[in-house]
Formats: sequence, C-alpha cells, structure tokens
Amino acid sequence: MLNLLAINPVAFSLGGLEIRWYGILIATGIVLAFMVVQREMVKRGMHPDFLTDLLVWAVPISILSARIYYVIFSWDNYKNNPIDAIKIWEGGIAIHGALIGAFATAYVFTKLRGVSFWKTVDIAAPGILIGQIIGRWGNFMNQEAHGGPVSEQFLETTIIPDWIMNQMTIDGVTYHPTFLYESLWNLVGLVIILLLRRFALKRGEMFLFYLTWYSIGRYFIEGMRTDSLYGGALRAAQVVSIVTIVVAIVLFVVRRYVQKVNTTYQEK
Repeated sequence: MLNLLAINPVAFSLGGLEIRWYGILIATGIVLAFMVVQREMVKRGMHPDFLTDLLVWAVPISILSARIYYVIFSWDNYKNNPIDAIKIWEGGIAIHGALIGAFATAYVFTKLRGVSFWKTVDIAAPGILIGQIIGRWGNFMNQEAHGGPVSEQFLETTIIPDWIMNQMTIDGVTYHPTFLYESLWNLVGLVIILLLRRFALKRGEMFLFYLTWYSIGRYFIEGMRTDSLYGGALRAAQVVSIVTIVVAIVLFVVRRYVQKVNTTYQEK
C-alpha cells in the first residue's frame, strides 16, 4: 500500500471557524436528496413547496433527535457533566435517532397537511438512501465508524483502493472501512429501489423495503464496528435494526391482507 498521510478532516478555515469535510458531505447529501425527491414529488402532483416546508421542520428535529439518541446510549459519558450533552459541536449524533425524528416529523406534518404519509415516504426513500450514501463518507474523512483491525492477508487481497485503506490506518493500525461497506450496501439498495419503481407496488411498500434493506445491512455491519452505542450488553443499532425489520415485514403482510380483504368485500 502507498504510505500516504491521512486526509485532513478540516476542509478550510474562516477566521477561527473550521469548516469540516464531515459537515460539507452531510450538507451535500441533503441537497442532492432534496433535488431528487423534489423533482419526483412535483412529478407526482404534489405542491412544489411541500418538501421545503417539511424539511424546515424535519432537518432541525432530526438533528436534535440524533443527538438525544446518542446521549441516551452514551449517558455514562455525560451523567457527571450533563451540560456536555448539548455540545453537539464536539461530535456525537446517531443516524437511527435522525431517522426516527425525521419519520415522526413527516408523519405529523403529512397528517396536518392532509397528504398521504405512505406516498410521501415512498417518494422520499431514494433520496434518503442518497443522503446516507454520501453522508457515510463524512465518517471516512473523520476516520471514524470503522471496524476492527484488518489482517495482513486482508490488506494483500483487498480490492479496496489504497487511499481508502490509508485513511483507515490510525496510529499504525489499519481498520475495516465499515463506513464503505454501509455506503455500498445503500448504493445497491438505491439501485434496487429504482428498479422496483417499474413494478406496481402498493403505496408504502417501497418505504418498507427501504427500512428492511437498510436494517439488514446495518445489523451485520454494526457487528463489525468498534464504536457502537450500547443498551446494556446489546448494541443499540442492532436492536433497532431487528425491531425495524420485524415491524416492516409485519406491516407489509398486514397491509397486503387488509387490502385483499377490502378488495374481496368490494367485489361482492
């Protein structure tokens, strides 16, 4: 492997303010996701301002919920100095917390606007994946969200580019780039979702597929990570992933059954 210096996580500075690549990549993911979802919503006959109005609430709430989620499962780090819990600029947010906040906000917002929640999240699913695909590269820039140390054999046989493995080398130890595994898993999920749009799926099923696909990948990838949040002896992300998979499958089966029963009743 090439012996390259680690990439600087700070993109540039404005006076005393450091602008980090992590923030730039997260913002880029949000903007690209917005562009994709906005175009599809307008195409589906939704109001052009609907998504903007939703994000005005969803973005800050999802950031807040991502922080709350992180603090809850890292409470030992904050219980002696609770004021540190609000210092989000020092790092510490969780994607599951952000998703919970975003989906809860979307549910309430769509109900208030008289718009179908399932239609909204179906359209948003590809955009969410785009945001996650790009956002994980912020972890790469910060040299975080990695797995355990890799073996010499792995380094000799890997097809992962040297510049990625170099960035995952910290204090002389090279770690599994689990951020990359999750980003690629989500990329495959995005391709599948775009293909599924060719079929006559029932409303809400694309979103349920997203929940299931992401959660399956997250469960296994989380097991490789060294920075997991824990709820007792269990990795929080794995527990949330299992619950999400079960709920998504149950909702899929129940909604299909109810729709079948309703159709049969109407035919009679």
